[in-house]
Amino acid sequence: MIHSVIIDDEQNNIDNLSVLLKQHCPQVTVVATAKNATDGEKIILQYAPDLVFLDIQMPDRTGFDLLKSLGNLSFDIIFVTAYDQYGIQAIKFSAIDYILKPIDIEELKLAVQKVVRKNTIIKQNLQLDNLIQLLQRKHQKEFHRIALQSSKETRFVETDKIIRCESANNYTTFFLSTGEKIITSKPIFEYEELLEDYEFIRCHQSHLVNKRFIKSWIKEDGGYLLLDDLSQIPVSRQKKEYIKSIFL
Repeated sequence: MIHSVIIDDEQNNIDNLSVLLKQHCPQVTVVATAKNATDGEKIILQYAPDLVFLDIQMPDRTGFDLLKSLGNLSFDIIFVTAYDQYGIQAIKFSAIDYILKPIDIEELKLAVQKVVRKNTIIKQNLQLDNLIQLLQRKHQKEFHRIALQSSKETRFVETDKIIRCESANNYTTFFLSTGEKIITSKPIFEYEELLEDYEFIRCHQSHLVNKRFIKSWIKEDGGYLLLDDLSQIPVSRQKKEYIKSIFL
């Protein structure tokens, strides 16, 4: 049995989630609830839950403020929130589960199943730590690390160490400046969205490139980008004008 707490500033949201969990996720029991971050911190310390369902926007302090105030993040977390652009970006960057309101039952069940399948909470602690770092250094992008989930592990990689990404079906391979490769099971368009504010450009359907590593644009042979590691990345016909504008 997974012991959980719900922290949300609206009682009807707490009641709704409690009912959905009881009906569709019987392995989860709600041991306590709170309607603000201050009380939320108290129940986390009192009950030491396995799982926290946490709203982001609350009147006194945000859910992120609550996490920052806790010294030991020894629990899994599922954010249950209305859309918040930077908040969702940071959550995705750290590969943490979230559910948008109004709650979709299948999304809830899937998020809970992921928690149930976990054999350890160490990975989640690292994900939460990375989230806190992103929030505290929001405007210091040189310190931002993205969580890359492979079949064996979750790696936290600084964005300026990523040379390029290459897709194959629903898999994306990351090529790092260290010479390493990391294969993830997410399609490249998801990373394009996450990395668009970090000087990455989509020059081809299958390629996402860090502008910092572009050595030159070679116009012959249909056009391609030559990178610092000497890799040659094709430029699609649809992207040529965009690439040209970058080099002007």
